Amino acid sequence: MELRAYIFRRLLLLVPVLIGVTLFIYGITMFFSPIQRATLYVTSIRQLTALPAIIEQYGLDQPFFVQYARWIGEVLTGNLGWSNVAGMPVWDAIWHFLPATLELAMFATPLIILVGIVLGSQAAAHKDKPLDHGTRVAAIVGWSLPTFWLGLLLMMIFYGYFRGLLPPGRLSIQMDMVVNSAEFVRYTHINTLDAILNLNGPVFLDALRHLVLPVITLSVVNVAFIMRLMRSSMLESLGKGYVLTARAKGLSERVVVNKHARRNALIPVITVSGYLLAALANGVVITETIFNYKGIGWWAWQSAVRLDIASVLGFALFNAFLFVLVNLVVDILYTRVDPRVRLGAAVQ
Repeated sequence: MELRAYIFRRLLLLVPVLIGVTLFIYGITMFFSPIQRATLYVTSIRQLTALPAIIEQYGLDQPFFVQYARWIGEVLTGNLGWSNVAGMPVWDAIWHFLPATLELAMFATPLIILVGIVLGSQAAAHKDKPLDHGTRVAAIVGWSLPTFWLGLLLMMIFYGYFRGLLPPGRLSIQMDMVVNSAEFVRYTHINTLDAILNLNGPVFLDALRHLVLPVITLSVVNVAFIMRLMRSSMLESLGKGYVLTARAKGLSERVVVNKHARRNALIPVITVSGYLLAALANGVVITETIFNYKGIGWWAWQSAVRLDIASVLGFALFNAFLFVLVNLVVDILYTRVDPRVRLGAAVQ
């Protein structure tokens, strides 16, 4: 009951947050001309020749709050405008590019979180020993590497020097023809998952081959950050009274570290991991651009370069909604890891 009340309160708080975010996002568009803002209401390419009529229809020369109210009404019906980059409505473009980014996040996120937690925990448990020094040096090096530099370096080595061993893109030309054929059913548009569902080994292996470099690029920097955060959080937990009590009871160091200290040390890691997942699901712009991995980040980059206002605004809305949703999920996870969060909310 307490948990349900806590979740309900958090859901109520999302409403003013979303209103504030949409006000800010639409407010930025007021720097553009009515003709440019009219693309936010276009639903087909034919309407691009009738922008003056759209300005009059939606009152784009009227006061801000009148325009905002009409725009929110369109957004709630799924009309986010026309994407010139994708050649389709923005709403359709989001769902077209999102599966590629989800596939990247699906492989990168578990690797980042699990490796970061394990290495950070072990570094704290072996403080000032060779394992700790080694992981700290690796974390500093990994965190210091610019993403674009690492991505280009990996491309030069594994695509250039080794002659196409790990290529950019999502699929090779041959496998792309296979997945777009009538025999291959596109259930999710996530290549690896669809390959499994179609029992197609060559497509699965080819998709994995194209995922290796972008996943490594994302993982190196983010594992380093999670590892450093987990180490510092574990060191703090290991100095708490309950850990000293557990050791005084004669419990093994493995039980003390894994069962008692790690659980409380996970709270800040959960926060960072939640936002990390949201960032990956939104598309890592630099990584997707370097590897020509046409996900939602690549689409956002192309839209920004070409000043495709409707696409950029749609991406900003999607990004805001996703982060608000992740914030809710993180708050709920807090209550599972540390029940005091829920009890504290109940007392208030």
